[in-house]
Amino acid sequence: TGGTEALYTILKELGCHLPGIVVVQHMPPVFTQLYAERLNNDCAMEVKEAADGDEVRPGRVLIAPGGLHMTAVRRGGGLIVQCRQGEKVSGHCPSVDQLFFSVARLSGLTSLGILLTGMGSDGANGLLEMKKAGAHTVGQDQQTCVVYGMPAVAQKIGAVDRQLPLPDIARHICEWYAKVSGGKEK
Repeated sequence: TGGTEALYTILKELGCHLPGIVVVQHMPPVFTQLYAERLNNDCAMEVKEAADGDEVRPGRVLIAPGGLHMTAVRRGGGLIVQCRQGEKVSGHCPSVDQLFFSVARLSGLTSLGILLTGMGSDGANGLLEMKKAGAHTVGQDQQTCVVYGMPAVAQKIGAVDRQLPLPDIARHICEWYAKVSGGKEK
């Protein structure tokens, strides 16, 4: 609940120099494509509804298609997404946990996991696995959430390195990336 506008707020503030971004938004089929098109029109980064085999590359945001789980896997020297049918996880398909668990399994990957406003607990356990694998993790703070559910669960189980208000998350992403890249664009 509130995730579409929260994500829009963040992506509008990001330039196209960042590494690829993968997103799960709890939306049904068709709506994810329309949402991705809206974001693509308003954001500097290319935004598209993911298709099986799409490459995760700099300047691109891939939105999980409604009704399919999206996971990240290595292919050659890079990453691609796999979009597959499956049972609901944490009550959802696509599931944030499915994506986060797949990222946590990618050894040697420098990653940032962010959990935004939403009902339930989807993403909390996956975010914890990402943190255990060395990722930096962020949860949206209670004051700026429409529903402080998913990030609250993540905070409670110790999955969150930093809790931030929504207006600060885009800047934090850029600062984190500058730090891990040594100030170099990749």
